[in-house]
Amino acid sequence: MIGVLLVDDQPLLRMGFRLVLEAHPDITVVGEAGDGAQAVAQAAALAPDVVLMDVRMPGTDGIEATELITRDHPSSRVLVLTTFDLDEHAFAALRAGAAGFLLKNVEPAALIAGIRTVAAGDGVVAPRLTRLLIEAFAERGPAARPGTTRDPRLERLTGREGEVLAAVGRGRSNAEIAEELELSEATVKTHVSRILHKPGLRDRVQAAVLAYETGLLRPR
Repeated sequence: MIGVLLVDDQPLLRMGFRLVLEAHPDITVVGEAGDGAQAVAQAAALAPDVVLMDVRMPGTDGIEATELITRDHPSSRVLVLTTFDLDEHAFAALRAGAAGFLLKNVEPAALIAGIRTVAAGDGVVAPRLTRLLIEAFAERGPAARPGTTRDPRLERLTGREGEVLAAVGRGRSNAEIAEELELSEATVKTHVSRILHKPGLRDRVQAAVLAYETGLLRPR
């Protein structure tokens, strides 16, 4: 059973999300919060598997709440819901430790799939937002060209792990990386696990962000 904490300052939206989520037998809504401060308190009290987080709220916003929850309660994973494609706050929430974000007009099936994915320990970003996300982070990254600067966060990676990280940053699946680098999928999975562990990353979303922030990859 996946326990979900709903965080949004609009009660009607929380009600709608609750109806969608509780129609599935493997998901239960363990609590609700109307702002970030309540979300942090509820996360501490209820230990939800997934926090479905709004970003723009009065008082403590979703970014600060995400940072506090992921820092103090790492077993609770945050999935941000945003209204706009280019929501700077949503990008900041990813930096704060969110496992990903989706648009609020996401189809119910995609929302359920996203919650299950995040609860299983992976990251999720709406497909239509992936390119925008990468470009937004890349614009804030270093000016160095790929291969000219070795960021300290990459120092512990081997050459092969760097290649796998670059492929993750381009959105490749394990199967696609295996074919591209002529490796077995099991080997790729091992490399990905090490890539996440060494810099202290939570999931593939943060790995992709790292690849662009450090200059390992640049937008074409």
